[in-house]
Amino acid sequence: MPRLPKWREANPAVPLEIIGTDALLDLRAGAADVAIRYTRRPPLDFAGQELCRDSFFPICSPRLLASDDRAIERAADLLRYPLIHFDWMNRDPDAPTWRRRLATARSIDPDLIPDKAWNLSFREELHSIDAVVAGQGIAILSDVVVGRELENGSLAKAHPMSLPGYSFYVVWVHHSPRSAVVESFLAWMRAVI
Repeated sequence: MPRLPKWREANPAVPLEIIGTDALLDLRAGAADVAIRYTRRPPLDFAGQELCRDSFFPICSPRLLASDDRAIERAADLLRYPLIHFDWMNRDPDAPTWRRRLATARSIDPDLIPDKAWNLSFREELHSIDAVVAGQGIAILSDVVVGRELENGSLAKAHPMSLPGYSFYVVWVHHSPRSAVVESFLAWMRAVI
């Protein structure tokens, strides 16, 4: 979102409509000129280019950590705080969730007993991010999605152990009738990412 003014500056005659949805837009039917797909593998039925790949870390407000004089050194230390969850709409069994994170951590730290954690669950990822910013607990979040907050210090990685995420791919229809606009958008995306 913060980069959109750069598009307007570079392309003042080309309007930009952002359609935020979890539904797959039908690019062949003209629902959009390009789409950004968040997936493990590139979509095979379209032209595409990987923009970036994310990793998932336990993320919290620095205020939450400052309220406890004990450092988080082991994965089991995370269980002193509420664990914030959100639904994964794609139902990927390998999604980077607390369940998966704690199972991975337990193989390293047998003292970790997940049943002792206090949990707070949301349907929407944005609500879980709001709860983390408010200092209500720790969530497993994408370093790309909360990258700006990590950079400016309003959020922090509570522990360095990460889980692999997905890739953001920009996709478009081969031989689009609006190929000049699509090419301009792709060049802009490469420049700002």
